[in-house]
Amino acid sequence: MAGMTRPTVATVHLDALQHNLRRVRAVLLQGSADRPGEIAGAPESLGTRPPGHASPAVPQLIAVVKANAYGHGAAPVALALEAAGASMFACADLEEGVTLREAGVTRPILVFGALSVSNLAHLFSHRLTPTVSTPFAARALEDAAAARRVVIGCHLKIDTGMNRLGFRHDNLRRTIPDVLAMSHLRIEAVYTHFAMADQPESPWLEEQRRRFERGVAALGALGLRGVMRHAANSAALLRDSRTWYDAVRPGLLLYGIVPPPLAAADLDLRPALSLTSRIVAVKGLRPGEGTGYGMTWQEDRARRIAIVPAGYADGIDTRLAGRGHVLVRGRRRQVVGSICMDMMMVDVTGEDVSPGDEVVVIGRQGDEEVTAREIAAEIGTIPWEVTCRLGSRIERVY
Repeated sequence: MAGMTRPTVATVHLDALQHNLRRVRAVLLQGSADRPGEIAGAPESLGTRPPGHASPAVPQLIAVVKANAYGHGAAPVALALEAAGASMFACADLEEGVTLREAGVTRPILVFGALSVSNLAHLFSHRLTPTVSTPFAARALEDAAAARRVVIGCHLKIDTGMNRLGFRHDNLRRTIPDVLAMSHLRIEAVYTHFAMADQPESPWLEEQRRRFERGVAALGALGLRGVMRHAANSAALLRDSRTWYDAVRPGLLLYGIVPPPLAAADLDLRPALSLTSRIVAVKGLRPGEGTGYGMTWQEDRARRIAIVPAGYADGIDTRLAGRGHVLVRGRRRQVVGSICMDMMMVDVTGEDVSPGDEVVVIGRQGDEEVTAREIAAEIGTIPWEVTCRLGSRIERVY
């Protein structure tokens, strides 16, 4: 803290992350208590969990820490979650996996992304677990492992309708035999990703679940048995325990945010990140004057505004102007004018504020709170974007 020069700081509460992981695990324990052995609805072809699972009825927890742990800071977050008992981690690409390993993470690290145009050396040097999602990637991985005379463990991704990465669920009998014949690949898990798990009115979660189960049954008929299955992101985890299988992949829940529009008040999650700044100047505006680029906010009454050194270069969305609120002296104050590159303006008319007063952009002050989910709703986006976009020049304090 002593070396800080900018007053805009993101504070990441590692104890909140660990609390949230424990709360998610409690949901899994409670939901699994009445179904010892296999998860309900699981296809028999992949029905045997791999050796070493402490409790075959309780899914493992794969903590998703991609995109710098959703803006929270991948290395400190992963280490905290590892200490709290995360079974595995998931990241987007090789570089993110290397960052985790070099920070001291020891648990398995799954790389979600495509590997067809990547330098695969880091997979072997940093003990990362790749995803095989295309025939080209499978061949590249097989060649790289063969050149090193090793067998590398990997996860196989099935595309059940997201239509990004993955082998098509309805074409596996044609595409997978060549992959299974590769002698330097050891498929340890099969997984998919849900496109609309956070939309209860959509039938897509159920359709993709059924496609996944038909897909793993087809793989079983081809000889792939006894491997781990995982599919549930945060929203699916909350909505349908049939999607839990052998492991779940919570992301947003670990950071203390319930995916909108879902509700889970009984989970008792704690937001892991707060974003604060301080007022650097207070100005009076005469009737008819405005503030910011474009003079998008003008009032016919005298107003008082506070200048806050946080702007779009810090990840503050420009759409917050005129819509969003921050907390000053325990009260909600509207963001006015335009969000500038390095600062924003807040209407503090009628409030006795001074330079140095704390401004809460995300978090709690007194009895009031501004959440990432609220900000997302105000600007028409999703909470993932709100936290992921926090800029690199904002210091993270843990």
